[in-house]
Amino acid sequence: MTSAAPVAKDRNAPRWAALALAIALVAVIVWTTPWVSLKGIPPADAALDFTAQEIDRQQRFRSELLPLSTVSWILSLLVPLVIGFTPLGRRIYDTIRLKRWYVVLPLVAVVLGLLANVITLPTDIAGERVLRRWGLSTQDWGSWTRDRAVSWVIGTLGVIIVLLIVVALARKWRRWWWAPAAALAALLVIVVSFAYPVLIEPQFNEFTSMPAGAQRDAFMKLAADDGVPVKDVLVADASRRTTSLNAYVSGFGSTRRLVVYDTLLKAAPPEEVRLIVAHELGHAAEDDVLHGTLIGALAAAFAIVLLRVLLGARIADPRRTALLLAMITAGTTLAGPVQNLVSRRIEARADLHSLNLTRDPAGFADMQHRLSITNLSGLEPARWRYILFASHPTPPERIAMSRAWGAQNGIQVPPLVPK
Repeated sequence: MTSAAPVAKDRNAPRWAALALAIALVAVIVWTTPWVSLKGIPPADAALDFTAQEIDRQQRFRSELLPLSTVSWILSLLVPLVIGFTPLGRRIYDTIRLKRWYVVLPLVAVVLGLLANVITLPTDIAGERVLRRWGLSTQDWGSWTRDRAVSWVIGTLGVIIVLLIVVALARKWRRWWWAPAAALAALLVIVVSFAYPVLIEPQFNEFTSMPAGAQRDAFMKLAADDGVPVKDVLVADASRRTTSLNAYVSGFGSTRRLVVYDTLLKAAPPEEVRLIVAHELGHAAEDDVLHGTLIGALAAAFAIVLLRVLLGARIADPRRTALLLAMITAGTTLAGPVQNLVSRRIEARADLHSLNLTRDPAGFADMQHRLSITNLSGLEPARWRYILFASHPTPPERIAMSRAWGAQNGIQVPPLVPK
């Protein structure tokens, strides 16, 4: 009878830890997410700011691309889910006739990853052809294949590292492996987020400091006026792959960087680029990357403990590798809508930051119009697609914010399409 108490304690500890991490995760999300950026925003109406021809062009483009991307997304989910939640996963493991589990496990992950890539290859190729036909992609097939291969290698390597850590710890410490595994998962998220700008981003683009001149001086002054320390503004050679216009902030601390696409500098007037840079300064001012990293670290730790609760001792069996991959896939898919909801609210706050910093709502509306026309952004996506995939507010929503900000500050922003 005396041994029952320690066993029950060991069994209940991960449940309590999962509950504590879930509460902490929800608390951080609720606390750091700006749920309301600006009150009094009118309903978004694409017809106010986009001509019938512009709306029709966007709809025709998306009617070609979205069926392909949706099928590819579904297939990429079905492969790990079907294999992982059926005996197929263990059969694949047993087929690789090697004794050392730490060799077979990575091979299983590679096989499943390659299978998913092969199955989605036809729709992905068709999607790339659509992007080229509409002038959004400037890649040749060699560059496209290289990017796809590098993305797969990086993603698969990350999955293998996580699987090896989890299974190795579970085999060594049968009862309490989840505690160090959760800590290591959280630490891994922080390290990757910190190192991403210097290790991952250069695999896809080359970055150079923006040349000295009036535009760079204007950006540095804008950052100084905003109280945001920026050591440099980098230009990415995005034109080698796309005609899309974009800018972003990544990293934090000593690796934080403000990046502007060369396509943006070539296609947009300086005053519009200034508005976009002000938006990115909003992310830096609010430490959005740091907050996102904290949420990611908590989510990773929670996921590890939840796996322990759901799978118990089975997680130590390397023959369950496919099952682990399936559960990771299911978890990240279910978390997607929450991530996108938080992202949309953060992007809206950065838009408000740009408006407060530049006090140019009309220019902001013009900028959003140009970006959406050039990037062929979705103006009125289906509600389910908006919830599942939209990480940013729609262009009409962002223009509606600029109009509301203008009204509250005595600056009129008339419709971009005259009536």
